[in-house]
Amino acid sequence: MKSKISVLVADDHAVVRIGLSALLGTEPDISVVGVAKDGEEAVSETLRLKPDVVVMDIMMPKKTGVEATADILAALPETRIIVLTTFSASDAIARALELGAAGAVMKTAEDAELVSMIRAVASGGRVISDEIKKLLAEDPPAEKLTSRQREILESVTRGLTNADIAKQLGLREQSVKEAISSIFAKIDASNRSEAVAITLRKLLLKV
Repeated sequence: MKSKISVLVADDHAVVRIGLSALLGTEPDISVVGVAKDGEEAVSETLRLKPDVVVMDIMMPKKTGVEATADILAALPETRIIVLTTFSASDAIARALELGAAGAVMKTAEDAELVSMIRAVASGGRVISDEIKKLLAEDPPAEKLTSRQREILESVTRGLTNADIAKQLGLREQSVKEAISSIFAKIDASNRSEAVAITLRKLLLKV
């Protein structure tokens, strides 16, 4: 007889962990072997329990779901990860999929969709929900920023002027100005306020 699909649920909200565990516990071929309340615990519990599938919230404290996905797959590349989200962070979702997540679904999805996805990825498939596909098409991820551009963007989000940033990073003010123009082009922002809003919405400094 085929063994059950072992699943670990990682979410920083207790009600979600309890709800998903209860839902999956009713399925005859699925067994919830553990839960995690943050990204660090998701990594440590996955390494300890070695579940077949991890259902991973994208946004968690200590480590994001994206960071946890990277750490888990680096250590246990055979682990199947489904990222779960309630918000439109297309960049975070795209990054998780790029890293090797096997599935992506919104938390608003029907229970049956998640259950079906767990079975599919456990069998080696890769499943992205229609809602996620639509999100990625309508709000495509921003072009990847360099480490220096991320530094400068972080300074912009903190309200620093070009002169402040130049002094902080040991750059010429003109170089900072040119870098900010390049950053704005990559993230499709027309001014600093818009850049901050896009950075927060897309979690550009979290992934």
